[in-house]
Amino acid sequence: MFRRFIQHRICRYTLALIAALTLVYGLLPDAGLYPTDFRFSRTLLDRDGRLLHLALTTDGKYRRHVPLADINPLLIEATLELEDRHFYEHPGVNPLSLLRATWGAITGSARGGGSTITMQLARLRHGLRTRSAYGKLVQIFRAIQMERHHDKAAILEAYLNQAPYGGNVEGIGSASLLWCGKTATDLTLRESVALAVLPQSPTRRRPRAEGVNLSLTQAQHRLWERLRALKKLESDPLDASFTLKQLMPAPRDVPHLARRLFTEQPATTREASALALKTSVSLPQQQGVESVLADYIGRKSELGITNACALLVRASTREVLAYVGSSGFLDARIQGQVDGVLARRSPGSALKPFIYALAMQQGLIHPHTLLRDGQTSFGGYNPENFDRQFSGPIAAKDALYHSRNIPAVSLAQKLAAPGLYGFLKSAGVALPHPAEHYGLALPLGGAEVSMEELAALYCLLADDGLARPIQMQTATKELSRPPLLTEEARYLTREMMRTREGEAALDDSAVLWKTGTSHGFRDAWAAGIRGDHVLVVWIGNFNGRGNPAFIARECAAPLLFEVFRHLHLPLKREFKPTNIRDVELCAVSGQLPTPLCQHHVQGGFIPGVSPITACEIHREVWIDQTSQLRVSTDDGTRSLRRDVYEFWPPDMLEMFRRAGVPRREPPPLEPSASSLQATDHAAAPQIRSPQPSLVYTLQASSKDRRSVPLRADAAPGVSRLFWFADSRFLGSTPPTTPLLWQAEAGHWRIHVLDDQGRSSAVKVRVEVVP
Repeated sequence: MFRRFIQHRICRYTLALIAALTLVYGLLPDAGLYPTDFRFSRTLLDRDGRLLHLALTTDGKYRRHVPLADINPLLIEATLELEDRHFYEHPGVNPLSLLRATWGAITGSARGGGSTITMQLARLRHGLRTRSAYGKLVQIFRAIQMERHHDKAAILEAYLNQAPYGGNVEGIGSASLLWCGKTATDLTLRESVALAVLPQSPTRRRPRAEGVNLSLTQAQHRLWERLRALKKLESDPLDASFTLKQLMPAPRDVPHLARRLFTEQPATTREASALALKTSVSLPQQQGVESVLADYIGRKSELGITNACALLVRASTREVLAYVGSSGFLDARIQGQVDGVLARRSPGSALKPFIYALAMQQGLIHPHTLLRDGQTSFGGYNPENFDRQFSGPIAAKDALYHSRNIPAVSLAQKLAAPGLYGFLKSAGVALPHPAEHYGLALPLGGAEVSMEELAALYCLLADDGLARPIQMQTATKELSRPPLLTEEARYLTREMMRTREGEAALDDSAVLWKTGTSHGFRDAWAAGIRGDHVLVVWIGNFNGRGNPAFIARECAAPLLFEVFRHLHLPLKREFKPTNIRDVELCAVSGQLPTPLCQHHVQGGFIPGVSPITACEIHREVWIDQTSQLRVSTDDGTRSLRRDVYEFWPPDMLEMFRRAGVPRREPPPLEPSASSLQATDHAAAPQIRSPQPSLVYTLQASSKDRRSVPLRADAAPGVSRLFWFADSRFLGSTPPTTPLLWQAEAGHWRIHVLDDQGRSSAVKVRVEVVP
């Protein structure tokens, strides 16, 4: 009776215990497979999925997430054979293994570990100390908890992504990359065996840079022998000597772009950190640009050229193919971690092509239009050319190619509103101040731009004329909008930028390019177009220190061409817009030739837009053979001869003279009534100063501020101008020399008369203050 009672009680307590355990098991909460603050290394991929950049986690680890499906089954097989052969059969804990390990601990004999894969994951997940009995019980509880909520595949994937593989390498994704130089998918059986033994003793078995690690060698050999017997593989005398490579450098390409994208797209969760960011960068082209820059800096360092940046973009998609923010990210001497692609610097003359494109679009010029390159004052602004010299009258295409400042500023002043400033704003350039702040210094680098903005501008010129931002990842579809530059203006501007023969370092005729040197030799820029690619390079110092070697044409342009030569970028067939016409032009004036023009050139223009007229420079005149003076008509009373001369406005003749370019001037006109009557009175002098819209306030006590300059543009052939204030004669000067008028207060009629009887006048008001 008593025995039956005891059995009954034991049965009841057993059932109660089973019920309680079942209830506890069913109510176990899901603690997850990863620590709450666990993060993977942020990764950056190139356009073809190749790894560009693997960053350290905030706790200084390399962890690259790999899905279980992307891990080679050989690695999984080797890991399970070593760690947990019954992984798919137990509920998280293997009782037999635990008993064997316990007995081994009691007897002091090595019987193997008792931890399953799930138990090891529990230790990693919860940071457990499992050398004590209490720690081991908690580990068992956590393992059962994991098995309650997750399937075997999820547990195995989590373990392989957290297991320590030596040093600061955790997870098979980073271990296969840094120890074997390949992905977890591509591991061989030998490599799989060598990696599988690392988590058991990551410190002792970590591969060494020098010598042999016997602990690693012996462990991987033992596992190899087990797998060889299991798979019935033939013996290999090299099995025991195979070992892993020393730790390989983590991929750290495009560090500036990686930091930028990781900052712009922060990973606040584990799942987000596991996602790789795919960029538009091409790894071969990125490495090619970096290689050329490093080589160039090495050769030019003795000149103080120690830093350079570059951005390579596919114009049609605006996708970045190479992004180099400095010549040395870790070089503190050059402040290498500054991102030169984003740094705002003066572009010097790099904006000039857009002035000429706008001028052609607005019908102000065509490529052969003659522009004035001489000393000119724009109000109080007196720009100079880089070489402090003047070329005189110069064709627009030559003025752009040789980067003459005076023609560019003059054209910018004539652009219709909103002008260059409005164009740049519409194109996405961040100009924080109103247009008045920059004034006429804007064409010469008076505003700061970033390399990214400059590249976007040149993509606009190279492609479709649309303002589209540079893309670092995938190109986004843009809404339809009118182009900022017409197809015709873009084509003619590109042709004006084409490389010319005779420059050895700049020998690729397919490259269309422009340079820019900022004030004080602080920045040297070069921007080039080759086919569907735009390349922008910069040389300078991030601290703004100038260097006489920072002359863009001499240092940045050669670097630009070296990069293009190294990359072997494909060409794109250039189609001339149907609305552009090629015509013969006078080689001297750039106008349509007359029979008097002896030298012709081919030139393009936009019908209905480009200013095109018959040549007015070459004229046939009568010369008196006795006096050698020019006469207006042949009256049959004297011996005359016909001859052709160039008739230049006096200001242009003065520019030719200062530039050292001789011109064949016509003889003076004979002083006769018939000559004066034959004069073209439509070509009367045009008074430039004083202007009738202004009130001139003079200071009586200051000699320097008591005079008003009198200037006028005269017609070709004029050698003298005569000035009058009302009926008072003020004096005479050559057309290129102003007359300083010591004015008195009052209303005045200023009259100018040229030596051929033509005149004009303006009314002005003068005030005199003490």
